[in-house]
Amino acid sequence: MSIDTAPASAQPGRSERPVLDVVVPVLDEQATLERSVRRLHEHLTERFPYPFRITIADNASTDETPVIAARLAGELPHVTALRLAEKGRGRALHAAWTASDAQVLAYCDVDLSTDLAALLPLVAPLVSGHSDLAIGTRLGRGSRVVRGPKRELISLAYNLLLRGALAARFSDAQCGFKAIRADVAQQLLPLVEDTGWFFDTELLVLAERSGLRIHEVPVDWVDDPDSRVDVLATAVADLSGIARLARALATGRLPLGELRGAHGRGQLPGVPSGMPAELARFALVGGCSTLAYLLLYVLLRGGFGPFGANLVALVVTAVANTAANRRLTFGIRGGHRAVLHHVQGLVVFALGLGLTSGALAALAAWAPGTGRAVELGVLVTANALATVLRFVAFRSWIFRRPAAATPTRQETPA
Repeated sequence: MSIDTAPASAQPGRSERPVLDVVVPVLDEQATLERSVRRLHEHLTERFPYPFRITIADNASTDETPVIAARLAGELPHVTALRLAEKGRGRALHAAWTASDAQVLAYCDVDLSTDLAALLPLVAPLVSGHSDLAIGTRLGRGSRVVRGPKRELISLAYNLLLRGALAARFSDAQCGFKAIRADVAQQLLPLVEDTGWFFDTELLVLAERSGLRIHEVPVDWVDDPDSRVDVLATAVADLSGIARLARALATGRLPLGELRGAHGRGQLPGVPSGMPAELARFALVGGCSTLAYLLLYVLLRGGFGPFGANLVALVVTAVANTAANRRLTFGIRGGHRAVLHHVQGLVVFALGLGLTSGALAALAAWAPGTGRAVELGVLVTANALATVLRFVAFRSWIFRRPAAATPTRQETPA
């Protein structure tokens, strides 16, 4: 995409179409709204080199927020107000971005916790066409963050969960400081179902699975002590969103391959067709299997001892893992060759058993009397090596498709 970055005033006969539209989603923010919007407007006026717009997207406020938003829109140039009858930050962003005629769309939280000096570095790669989306990150090298340990722990846990459950590679899903090219937004927004706090996480996962380029900008960020986010309700909604999105990705019902082709991010050289999608589904199945294995091991260790518990836990999870990968990862349904697949899976299981049992034996010989945490750490490492071997065996041996055969599932690159 070629983005026109010359100021409108330098182009005779052209109306001023904004290069950037910054959306500020708000809900009952009468105490903060005016101060923050005036500060954002001043920053953009003095430091942003291209035409801009600020859109105040009010989602069902019941205080004086809509009145203040309308007054600011009347007083400040390039400020507009959008009023929605229903709540939801995601709903507000979806509506504002869909209606905008700007070439780059962004949003920031109304408390302006993120230093606005990062705004131009956030937008620049999108204006140049180098990247498709951009996010501020509080977890990157060079970021400076001031917040309490509770919020820090929640953020780290959430991003680790995304890496494990959805194989996400971006570092910070929840920082309220993001931007997207308008042409990319037109393709992605119809696929995003969430209307609340999970909205931008879902957007990022879909973009990443489509092969789009996400630029990360380290930010300075200061926690708002007056934040009214319901942490428990948000966490439950996020977990529900992760489960729903994982199912959608595992079943291949999202047309991510079309996005990859539309934006020129084709299959990477040397990566076999379908492998990125298979890896993502395999990682999801593997994460669930590892958790089940560790739970069984801990429950059985007292009665069976470490080697017996390892054996039983591995047998149970190996059978379930083969069945899940057969159906979800490689799209094979029905009973044809099912028995053979499970026999071959048990052969791969034997390799995993050898690795994990060998690791336990080595630990007992070299460091007798170590604690349970060290023992579990050794088992996780050995299981990680066994997982790599399992994927190679699944793809190249057990579930390998003959070259002339018709695939059992139409594979969508992701």
